[in-house]
Amino acid sequence: MSFDLPPFRPRFPWWGGDLQTMANRLRGAAVDLAPHAGERLRFALTDGTGDTLLATLHRPAVPRAGAVLVLLIHGLTGSEDSLYILSQARLLLERGHRVLRLNLRGAGPSRALCGGHYYAGRSQDFRTLLSLLPADLTQDGLAAVGYSLGGAMLLKYLGEEGASSPLKAAASVCAPIDLAVTCRNIMRARNRIYHHHLLSQMKIEATGEGAMLSANERAAIMNSRSVWEYDDVFIAPHYGFGSAENYYERCKPVRFMADIRVPTLMLAAGDDPWIPDNLYRGYDWAANKALVPLLPESGGHVGFHGVGSDQPWSDTVIARFLEHD
Repeated sequence: MSFDLPPFRPRFPWWGGDLQTMANRLRGAAVDLAPHAGERLRFALTDGTGDTLLATLHRPAVPRAGAVLVLLIHGLTGSEDSLYILSQARLLLERGHRVLRLNLRGAGPSRALCGGHYYAGRSQDFRTLLSLLPADLTQDGLAAVGYSLGGAMLLKYLGEEGASSPLKAAASVCAPIDLAVTCRNIMRARNRIYHHHLLSQMKIEATGEGAMLSANERAAIMNSRSVWEYDDVFIAPHYGFGSAENYYERCKPVRFMADIRVPTLMLAAGDDPWIPDNLYRGYDWAANKALVPLLPESGGHVGFHGVGSDQPWSDTVIARFLEHD
């Protein structure tokens, strides 16, 4: 399909994959969503844990008839207030969509209301959330956008559901479609700053208020020396995978992508320092017409800060894709 957009070109000073990646932290203040009204929604999960997800629903100041509700799903150690979530929400609201900014289980303000934790394979939480949405929000249809780990979870869900998913369209941005390969890449020496930051934030998040952990689990988390070790000593055994390697193999999105039947934009950058380019370049896209790859050479990890606008190029591409008939 044609997006009627010029090719992505990075803008000064965000040249190169690393600066594109770090721009979301270096650009400063959060995006203001006024005058689009927001309200807090609570979704009590039905798995017997008592965990509750929090989300913020925004209604556009000028609604557009027939516009789908768009759910935005953050990445690892993110939340509804991540800059990329707010930026995409702002654009969609201005185009007349209602937007739901979701906090995954144990993320952001959901942390205090959840004993459990999100992870890349926990697609059942998203499935439950969709079943709990009020009818008045879903009457014009649903779409979802997942970023990084949130994109991986979304792709797994879409493959599991196939043609049964209620979503009309979806998009993933820089999703780690092979979890083991991505984790090894993040642990490379050139990515040590990213890896240290991610691991530090994961430990804070996993042990925060509300988390139900044994003393041994808490110690295992805090003593982990890598993301792989964290998954191996905590996520995998706690959630029934046994080992990190088994968790990564069973939950990697590439295992599920062939069964996706919802039109899904797959956006990734060739210079993403976290996600190896060959995971996307080597995939057989022709085998599934529901998947629409868009793979510019640059853009970093969830960056895409391009010439001509302060709005990330990816935001505009996704908005146009979701509105395409």
